[in-house]
Amino acid sequence: MSKVRFTFSILATVVLALTVASVANAQATRTWVSGVGDDVNPCSRTAPCKTYAGAISKTAVNGEISTLDPGGFGAVTITKSITIEGTQGQGYGSILHSGTTGVNIPYDNFTAVGETRKTVRLRNLNITGADTGLRGIRISGGAASANSEVYVEDCIIDGSFGSPGRGIEDARSGGGFLSVSGTTIRNMSGSGISTLGNTGGLKIVVNKSQVFNCANGIAVSNNVKIGIYDSNISNNTSSGLFVEDDGAGANTVMDVDHCIVSHNGTGFNATTANSTIRVSNTTASNNTTLFSAAGGGTVLSYGNNQAGGAAFGGPVSPS
Repeated sequence: MSKVRFTFSILATVVLALTVASVANAQATRTWVSGVGDDVNPCSRTAPCKTYAGAISKTAVNGEISTLDPGGFGAVTITKSITIEGTQGQGYGSILHSGTTGVNIPYDNFTAVGETRKTVRLRNLNITGADTGLRGIRISGGAASANSEVYVEDCIIDGSFGSPGRGIEDARSGGGFLSVSGTTIRNMSGSGISTLGNTGGLKIVVNKSQVFNCANGIAVSNNVKIGIYDSNISNNTSSGLFVEDDGAGANTVMDVDHCIVSHNGTGFNATTANSTIRVSNTTASNNTTLFSAAGGGTVLSYGNNQAGGAAFGGPVSPS
């Protein structure tokens, strides 16, 4: 009888140990980071982590990482559907990415159990490259990126002058959706938003955002469909808005409505055949060249725009 009791005692101890270990390793739906946290912590409200990268592994699919107080929380690679909330007003999450990419989203690596939505949300983040960063945000993926979604909301992306020097680079070849709202992108050696080289038929919406002091403000290509609304695209050295297409049966279209496009090298540049920019209710002033379609593209105006105080008529498509 004593042997039976001893055996049950051992079994109970083992079960308890496994249960404790399971709870310790469980991923929380909400985790927390703090400037005075530590990545060995469980990332709870009372024991926060130090970095976003440290919190990722302790956050469940479709969970949220919240920011307790202002601080620098490091570059991060995201491999599951998740929200990173900088929590403006309570804190403000900063990502300093000198010499590297701030936020990397490789959809080919989204392999978590239960991963179906493929949705990443970035809110209230200050993503700064300190003039040496490569990209603020990079999104990539092949077939795994189909139906994927990325939302960039109320962020500041600044200071990437390392090659290629882009604010948001979307290189998904399998398609997907990108929404950029309430966001300022500035000081890039490349494009503020870029999909150049993409062939996946991305859908993009930009609204209530600003793109300043980049090479190209927003540059898209190869079957991308993009709408830009209530935004300011200004002081970009090459083109404010740039569209091209490789002509392989695709058609790249950019719709621009209620925007300001000013102080750029070329305001609207549809540089190849099968590339179209349609403009309505927009003010375009002080661009060195208002528009260019010399490569066979088309710039269309609905006739309700203003260019340097004069009506910007249309359609226009010079040879």
